[in-house]
Amino acid sequence: MSELLKKDILLKTETFVKEHLEGDSGHDWWHIHRVRNVALTIGSEEQADLFIVELAALLHDIADHKFNDGDETVGPKIAREWLESLNVDEASIEHVCKIIKDISFKGAGVRTPMHTIEGKVVQDADRLDAIGAIGIARAFSYGGFKNRELYNPNHPPTMHTSFDAYKKDDGHTINHFYEKLFLLKDRMNTRTGKTIAEERHKFMQNYVHQFLKEWDGK
Repeated sequence: MSELLKKDILLKTETFVKEHLEGDSGHDWWHIHRVRNVALTIGSEEQADLFIVELAALLHDIADHKFNDGDETVGPKIAREWLESLNVDEASIEHVCKIIKDISFKGAGVRTPMHTIEGKVVQDADRLDAIGAIGIARAFSYGGFKNRELYNPNHPPTMHTSFDAYKKDDGHTINHFYEKLFLLKDRMNTRTGKTIAEERHKFMQNYVHQFLKEWDGK
């Protein structure tokens, strides 16, 4: 596939995604924009196929299960239909759709390994957008969207051992830090992802420490 054709596919996919991702600020176009940028940074360092990386980053949340009644099949299906309409080769379509299917965090006790460097890169980039300063903002944005409490000391965190339990959980937002966000640093796949995650993880730890301190009136 020529570089000119790849560029055309990526530009058309960007337009397609922008038109489909409106609404919640945590999973909107700007989330995709950030993930793509970080994925390209990591992918360059890790010598990944940047066409697959960028395509998967653009399409990874085209139909997030959290906004489709927990259905994990919608995203890969829409992505496949779109890529087929652009006459993308089957190997690339299968690769991108596999990344989309496996990318999500599915609970503290559920592992979601990626089997290609491109998948590892995009998964790291997506997880990096869930931690740090932006990750904190997204957590509370989503909590508000779901009408969740900020914090309730009577409800301790749950370390979910199945994706079904994780999807059904409706605990307060501070629990989300313990049930997911604090776990992501140690689940980075790439050397570059791990380096970026360190600083963002520390920022979150400091934030939650300050939050709980203020909650107790200190």
